[in-house]
Amino acid sequence: MKKIFILLVFSFSLFVSSAQTFSFDGRDKSAIQVKPTDVFTMGRGYGYDFQEVITEARKAQNETYHLSDGIFYFSVVLPDGNYKVTVTLGSKKTKGNTTVRAESRRLFVQNVETKKGEFKTCSFVVNKRNTTIQLPGGESDYVRIKKREEGKMNWDDKLTIEVNGDLPTVSSIMIEPANDVPTLWLCGNSTVVDQDYEPWASWGQMITRWFTDKVAIANYAESGETATSFIAAGRLKKIVSLMKEGDYLLMEFGHNDQKEKRPGSGAFYNYAYALKQFVDEARTKGVTPIFVTPTQRRSFDSNGKILETHANYPEAMRWVAKDLGVQLIELHDMTRVFYEKLGTEGSKHAFVHYPARTYPGQSKAFEDNTHFNPYGAYEISKMMVEGMKVLNLPIVKYVQEDYVPFSPSQPDDWKSFHWNDGPFIDIVKPDGN
Repeated sequence: MKKIFILLVFSFSLFVSSAQTFSFDGRDKSAIQVKPTDVFTMGRGYGYDFQEVITEARKAQNETYHLSDGIFYFSVVLPDGNYKVTVTLGSKKTKGNTTVRAESRRLFVQNVETKKGEFKTCSFVVNKRNTTIQLPGGESDYVRIKKREEGKMNWDDKLTIEVNGDLPTVSSIMIEPANDVPTLWLCGNSTVVDQDYEPWASWGQMITRWFTDKVAIANYAESGETATSFIAAGRLKKIVSLMKEGDYLLMEFGHNDQKEKRPGSGAFYNYAYALKQFVDEARTKGVTPIFVTPTQRRSFDSNGKILETHANYPEAMRWVAKDLGVQLIELHDMTRVFYEKLGTEGSKHAFVHYPARTYPGQSKAFEDNTHFNPYGAYEISKMMVEGMKVLNLPIVKYVQEDYVPFSPSQPDDWKSFHWNDGPFIDIVKPDGN
């Protein structure tokens, strides 16, 4: 036990002070050479992870669900913080098509093609966290996560990289501290959270695709949360303990808040009060608060128009924004335009609507009109970028060069969207509706 403790301390101090590179093909002789047998353990501090999950998922493949050959997870023990990850893609032996995600399916590198013998370098910043809250004076608290979050990649002591794609090829991975970049702290519910499992997805885990390594995105959203329960769980407290001047605090609530029935509930009561708490905490730390009106549900009237199902919660958020002088992104309006453009039937392609047996263990059809699939989440993440551009936020100067201006009235064709499934699958819908 003493030996393991010493190894962990060494690993932690190593990454806090300097960069470290892991080589997977031996090209970088100065790096740590990762062998096929280097399975992750806390004692080693790095290694291939979740191999048994990949093996079991591969056994369960069917005619519609396939895992790419060469998919792997690589984890490194690290303390909380932002880390710049630089991946060198390519191989001397074969061509490649590589996608890189991190932690709970946050998309960073998408479908990068490399020829045989060609290498490309991509960099991005990953926010890593655990449940411990470090308080002034050396005291500590913890985030009261839900049971479904236990053991997930977002709340542990390691940073996990997922290498996926049609033909994934990674030569090396370098990790170094990046705590001087502005951080976008995301607060919200299941429409924002990093969804852990296929086929569910949210815009918070897709928007990472659109920013360079000059920005960190820390997604603290969780399924089923309201503005008040988010605070009660200690999620905001954890963010406040870490955020710094120049950061941004984005809040999208409303779906679950409207279902609260306890005394004091209501859009212009506890909901508005909770939103003000977020704003006050942000401004105290020199952080810019930004409200995001809730995404629409897929609910159409007989004329093909979206029904308003959020009662007066979007209006309450607008009212608080005006009263406090908070900038606001109208995701409520943009998603309405998006769904109506796709149409009553076409909009199903943006949500978790799949016939039975599309995914292993799925005996019944998925017919969820609140939660997005990867295509829907991807499109909505572009709406968020457009919303930031409308507000002329300084952060938009760090949008990736390959980002193409987007309009919800002219969405991408769902047939052209390519997503490589991961091995984690859940046939039960996320909390909230």
